[in-house]
Amino acid sequence: MPALTPAAIRTATETLADLTDYLRESPDPVEALALVEPLLDEYTGLPVQLADTLRALARALQDHPDAPRTAAGNRLITELRVAAWEQADQHALHYVLDGLRNPYGNGAVKEQVDDGCR
Repeated sequence: MPALTPAAIRTATETLADLTDYLRESPDPVEALALVEPLLDEYTGLPVQLADTLRALARALQDHPDAPRTAAGNRLITELRVAAWEQADQHALHYVLDGLRNPYGNGAVKEQVDDGCR
């Protein structure tokens, strides 16, 4: 794996910003859902990954030998862990995406074909 840099992470966040801008332009719903789908994957999507990242950051900071051992520092580590749990709770957004596929995704295409055959 190549070394991670702040610039590489900025590139990822810029890609998300580009996606947001694109979605504001009212793209085709099927294409929009396909672009967002990897972000909301139940196991590897953004909510799960961000939660894992926050937990790993909390662990790295807490376990570092030079970490200050203060009540304020411990509270901040706890806040990271709480934020991780809250973020992980958003993993269920993949169910929303599943529900949107019916009216906007494959279901919409099927309805158009069925309507034309009547």
